[in-house]
Order: sequence, then structure tokens, then C-alpha cells
Amino acid sequence: MNSADSNGDENIIVGKISGVYGIKGWVKVYSYTDPREEISQYSPWYFKQNGIWKAVKIEACKPQAKTVIAKIDGCDDRDAAMLFSGTEVSIKPEQLSPLGEGKFYWRDLIGLRVRNQQDFDFGTVKSLMETGANDVLVVKSGEGKETLIPWTMDQAILHVNLEDGLILVDWDSDF
Repeated sequence: MNSADSNGDENIIVGKISGVYGIKGWVKVYSYTDPREEISQYSPWYFKQNGIWKAVKIEACKPQAKTVIAKIDGCDDRDAAMLFSGTEVSIKPEQLSPLGEGKFYWRDLIGLRVRNQQDFDFGTVKSLMETGANDVLVVKSGEGKETLIPWTMDQAILHVNLEDGLILVDWDSDF
């Protein structure tokens, strides 16, 4: 579950180059994927250069301590690798693996309406956040009220209908 950026078509941000690793052109990548090593399954990666997403071939990618390191094709020394520091890593939506029943990418939930069983409209999902125990929907009403609802399927979250753009919740409107 990830955020999106676009340049005409929608790219999905899956990480960011956070620095260099060694002297042979490897970079450190802060991966937004879960698990973090999942970023290595995508090919190609896309880097935004001069406002345009460009495909970049990755020669190798592997976990290293609390990060991931990658070797960019044609990047053969530390100085060349430093030029990529701070660059966002994205993929195309069609590169995402299909998810099983009842599983969703965060990007698919953003903008969905949230209602409870009494048909109270909480507003729309603005973002999600990790808390350690479970993910949490951040829902904002038209008046700007923010409601936090735990992402617990079959408990607080009763049903998600992507086609209708609706999440049904078991949540008190006064909570």
C-alpha cells in the first residue's frame, strides 16, 4: 500500500534513494514496500528527472541491515551514485502484484467514502498510518473533522467496495 505521484500517468512511489553504499556505484534505498525487500521484485524502476519519469534498469538489489541497496545500471562509482541521492523510486501501476480477496493497496483506499451501519457519513479517506498494532484510516469530513478508524477487518472495517467507492464500518459517529 503506497502513495502515488504522476506525470500524465500515475506512478506509484515505492521508495527513495537515501544515500550511497560503498565505492562501486551502489545506492541505499529507503523502501516503502512491506516487506521492504519487495522493492527488488519490480523492474524497471522509474526516477523523475526534469519532471519526467524515466525507466532505470537495476543490475542488483538486496537487503542490507535496515535498508535495501541497489546497483543502478551504468552507475559505477561513488560520485555517480551520489547524483541519485534524494531521488524518489516509482513503478507503474501495472507492475503491482494482484492482491488476494480482502486485501487492498493503500492507494486504492484514498478518496473512498466511509459510512457506518446507521448510514452516518464520516467523510473520505485522506490517508492511512501505521501505528504498530494495526494500520489506521484517517478520514476527513467536509467540515474538516478528522476521524481515526483502526484497519481491523471484520471488526471496525466491515466491507470495502472499490467499485462503489465506499467503506462500511462498525464505528460510532460520536467516537
